[in-house]
Amino acid sequence: MTRRVVVTGLGIISPLGIGLDKNWDAVCSGVSGIRPITRFDVTDFPVTIAGEVQGFNPETYINHKEVKKMDTFIHYALACAIMASGDSGLEVTEENAERVGVLVGVGLGGLPAIEKYHKVYMEKGPRKITPFFIPMLIANLASGQISIHLGAKGPNTCVVTACATGTHALGEAYKFIRDDEADVMFAGGTESVITPLCVAGFNASRALSQRNDDPQTASRPFDKDRDGFVIGEGSGVLVLEELEHAKKRGANIYGEIIGYALNGDAFHITATAPNGEGAARCMKLGLKSAGINPDEVDYINAHGTSTQADATETAAVKTTFGNHASKVMVSSTKSMTGHLLGAAGGVEAIYSLMALKNGVIPPTINYQTPDPECDLDYVPNTAREVNINIAMSNSFGFGGTNGVLIMKKFDQ
Repeated sequence: MTRRVVVTGLGIISPLGIGLDKNWDAVCSGVSGIRPITRFDVTDFPVTIAGEVQGFNPETYINHKEVKKMDTFIHYALACAIMASGDSGLEVTEENAERVGVLVGVGLGGLPAIEKYHKVYMEKGPRKITPFFIPMLIANLASGQISIHLGAKGPNTCVVTACATGTHALGEAYKFIRDDEADVMFAGGTESVITPLCVAGFNASRALSQRNDDPQTASRPFDKDRDGFVIGEGSGVLVLEELEHAKKRGANIYGEIIGYALNGDAFHITATAPNGEGAARCMKLGLKSAGINPDEVDYINAHGTSTQADATETAAVKTTFGNHASKVMVSSTKSMTGHLLGAAGGVEAIYSLMALKNGVIPPTINYQTPDPECDLDYVPNTAREVNINIAMSNSFGFGGTNGVLIMKKFDQ
């Protein structure tokens, strides 16, 4: 008998706020979290806006001495895991520790630490580098620190797949439980790279919006006047749990994960395959994994980055869903958060689950001028109250890597 996987805890940090309630209220209200950059001097930068997390104090969640041993992406991930653990009511004990695992990924990792300590090295020499430098920046230390903090002794790993990271982390964690290698997994994505080098690098590739004078309208997925994505930061960590395990302890269930797929474009290091061929194949594989027909999907939380790739994703949806494409609701919450890179899939899965549970579809804000190449129902500008049963969350990353997660409303 196939083991079913449900979600019993949510932890989230984004440019829209810290915690589930603030985030959900903001996305339902169509609030933008994009503002002028405050992390560094942007005088010489063509791009001066980002989705920064505001008001986060890591010491609210982490011991002062331990904070100094971690870069910000780990702070966010550990804080979200603590939130999700509390939300789930799950207690990790000696009896269950070996069946509780962690799989939290990151796209770029500890770039802030690298930039900081490179400067220290150049100015003061090698003896001034902290012994915690390497553990600060390596990708798997988000999972590692969560495992140590919670005492989780089951699978402990990570994925690093650019903008598909969060979705791949959730999907692989889902498989660990489905295949009876764990009963519980803390899974999702995290990222914090609003730094001079990262912003300069993305700007050099002409990927970022330069709508500096009006930051809150800069991220405009599917709109004809979109001019690039807005970099953001944050984390989304979910507690995935085997259904009977969750029911036995009377857990609150947000929804069920019923399908997952990943594949590759084999086309280009940054561009998507023509007509969304790879993305369409991935969505079809996701439907097959879930054992459902295309017309059973009610809502897609799109990758929707506010770049020209939005037209490619639209084409992929049409290829996958055929006549149903015009009926399925599609929205991009990146219109409000910006693009959280490795954290995007985790955060967007949380929004998708909340949409299933609460019967509210988050909007695509800043949708003002229709693009003939983007002609689906993007839930423009205002959230929509409608009961839905199945949601799909899409993530597509540099290197041509694609990920699709399919979630279903759980009937208590």
